[in-house]
Amino acid sequence: MKKMMKLMALAAAVALVFSACGSKPTQIIDEAKAQIEALAKDAADKYAPEEFKKLNDNLTAALDEVKGQEGKLFKKFGKSVEILNQVKADAEALKAALPGKIEAAKTAALDLQTAAGTAIKEAEELLKKAPRGKGSKADIEAFKADLKGLNESLPQVQAALDAQDYIGAADQAKAIQEKAMSIVDQINQAIAKVKGK
Repeated sequence: MKKMMKLMALAAAVALVFSACGSKPTQIIDEAKAQIEALAKDAADKYAPEEFKKLNDNLTAALDEVKGQEGKLFKKFGKSVEILNQVKADAEALKAALPGKIEAAKTAALDLQTAAGTAIKEAEELLKKAPRGKGSKADIEAFKADLKGLNESLPQVQAALDAQDYIGAADQAKAIQEKAMSIVDQINQAIAKVKGK
């Protein structure tokens, strides 16, 4: 009977040792995932893509480390907990910096919207000075049609701004500005060509 009690006590002690070797850091994993999901809802993937990718990569590394430890007899989750704590700290830092990044994107989009409008006006004014002649009538009509299309595109930039899609608004405004400046360049070349004759 004494031997049986000793064996049972030994078995209980061994079970206790194995269970105490390390438990999966479920709570910290859930917290880190929740922080990243909240950042995704706040559009961190758009306005801070590099930082957001780094967070996701580090979370994946931590989860891979946890998975690797789960298959071991003596589990050590210290490294994964360390990575997860860093993910949480980085997520907090990004959360604090995100409003500034969004505001900077908004400012850039508004500046590009203004630049696009200015470029269109410059092209329209220059078009009035474009050389007229047999071969230029079709070009002038094409420029007028292009400028009309660009003017009609400007409200889409404003709609994107109103929808708080600052990156989309900036991309649209930049494309409009580049097309208008291309027209300006072509008209200037035509003017220079006529003056050179």
